[in-house]
Amino acid sequence: MGTAISVERQEVEQEQVVVGGGGLSATAAVMGCAAMAVFYVAILYAPTLILRLPPPDSYKSFMIRRFICAAISSLVSIFASALILPLRWHAPDVSSAFGIRFDHLWQALILPLSLTSLMYAGSFVQKCLHLLDSWEQHRNYGRNVTIEWISKVQDKCIDLMLTMPSNISVWRNYIVAPITEELVFRACMVPLLLCGGFSTYTVVFLGPIFFSLAHLNHILEYYFQKNRSLVKASMAAGFQLGYTVIFGSYASFLFVRTGHLIAPLVAHIFCNYMGLPTTFSRRAGVVSLAFIAGSLVFFWLLFPLTSPHLYNDRMHSCKCWHRYCTWS
Repeated sequence: MGTAISVERQEVEQEQVVVGGGGLSATAAVMGCAAMAVFYVAILYAPTLILRLPPPDSYKSFMIRRFICAAISSLVSIFASALILPLRWHAPDVSSAFGIRFDHLWQALILPLSLTSLMYAGSFVQKCLHLLDSWEQHRNYGRNVTIEWISKVQDKCIDLMLTMPSNISVWRNYIVAPITEELVFRACMVPLLLCGGFSTYTVVFLGPIFFSLAHLNHILEYYFQKNRSLVKASMAAGFQLGYTVIFGSYASFLFVRTGHLIAPLVAHIFCNYMGLPTTFSRRAGVVSLAFIAGSLVFFWLLFPLTSPHLYNDRMHSCKCWHRYCTWS
């Protein structure tokens, strides 16, 4: 009887990995993350600098070439992470390590998106004010406001749907960039750092450094392609680096708390669409009030809406990359 209990306990202990370390050294984790960040940027320039391909004849072909490079980088990073991480090579283990899951999907889609939208309360109020202005102008001209406004919105939606498939910028901002960046900088790097023994908050704030460094190449693009001075290029790139660190920390937070890759992905797409949050408006102080109120509610709901219990049925038998098991 005692022997059976002992054997069963040993099997449970073998299945459970102590959260916080998985036999992976911190040095190996950091070096792996740094290599993936460098590779993600370097491969973008491989077609012209290494393969010596002729320059693309249009912006669309230039972006398609970059899309292919980003996809290759993502696949290589996933494969490399799978080799480094202490996981067993079967589909559930591999997919869960990278947060690619289909359980609790609606929670991972709706709750983080709703939480993120709170930071844009000022932007939404400003858009409503513009809408009211347009409504007032139409009414002053004696037009049927409701019917004309509905028709205009309908036409814009149809135009957007028709132009989206052929708009290369839409593919870049809302599909390729968010997916590849979240795969590399969240799905691949965060598990490595967690299994390397780093604390939760260290991972949340350390991972985005790799994310921001991967955007340093924009200094060269601002300087050479947009003909800006080195000072202006550095300032523009520095502002972008600061924003990527903040967003990267938030995206890493969502990924660790929920265990779902889709959570930071929808936040990434939404933020790319909305741009920077509107914090003030010269014509209406209500925009600033809305931003402050939205921010306060955001921080109030930050932990409740990302509670791991909302996204996971089981909080046991966790691997080293399932830090949400001890962060409830």
